[in-house]
Amino acid sequence: MDKRAIEELREKVGCAALLEKDGWKVDLKESTRRAIKYRRDTNIIIVIHQGRGWFDPLSPAKGDVFTLAKHLGADGFVEACDRVADLVGFVPCAPAWQRPARPKAVASIVERWGHRFRPRPGSPAWRYLTGERRLPADIVKQAVGSDLLREGPQGSMWAAHIDSAGALTGWEERGPAWRGFATEGGKELFRFGSEESERICITEAAIDAMSLAAIEAARADTLYVSTGGGWSPATDGAIRDLAKRANACLVAATDNNRQGDIYADRVRAIAADASARYDRLRPCAGDWNEDLKA
Repeated sequence: MDKRAIEELREKVGCAALLEKDGWKVDLKESTRRAIKYRRDTNIIIVIHQGRGWFDPLSPAKGDVFTLAKHLGADGFVEACDRVADLVGFVPCAPAWQRPARPKAVASIVERWGHRFRPRPGSPAWRYLTGERRLPADIVKQAVGSDLLREGPQGSMWAAHIDSAGALTGWEERGPAWRGFATEGGKELFRFGSEESERICITEAAIDAMSLAAIEAARADTLYVSTGGGWSPATDGAIRDLAKRANACLVAATDNNRQGDIYADRVRAIAADASARYDRLRPCAGDWNEDLKA
């Protein structure tokens, strides 16, 4: 098959078609428009780039539709091409999104953040965090005072991701019926606590970071951070920078499941590279918010 035919196949068949034919299902709760999560048993594949790319969050595997075919069992590139070619014309089911796409110009990250109010006692986001999520009011007040939280739409909250220079890069979005990340934003780290802390607890969600802070009575020697449920190059770089500080101790406070253990292994490797101390802190339930509510 020549290069032109390969490119035509790549344009005609998306990664979603391969996954659906192979029995994978969309996890709507864990998906966004730009990153659709597919599950089969305990395996996960994230489809990105409008269906043209993919990656496995539990391994280094990633690529295009042809590498996905090999990842799913094709024996070499020729068989991968055959599997992709068999799906020309197949249209996978579109996820039933809870809110329609609105094609319009997106304001800058800083502008959109600035247009949102800070949560306050009795506001929708405050009620969500202190009611449904059971976060103590003093923890929410501290996060608001550090300019880490905003009121999102429909009772949701936004939790800021900040780079090492203190610049806003994006925000986690969590609410009673919605979860996602800022459109056009970049995941780095949600940072709760003193930036000068030697002990850095790394969680997978801002609400988990604040929940662990509540459980530990917000230790003065600890910076509680969240990766936002992913592991971007910027996140990896930020954790490596934190590991370089004097007497640093990286605490993998990730979820109590397979994905959490894989992230914990990454934290351990970063600590070893930086000759920093390392610890694994595992919630009793699935995550720290579950522990806090229990």
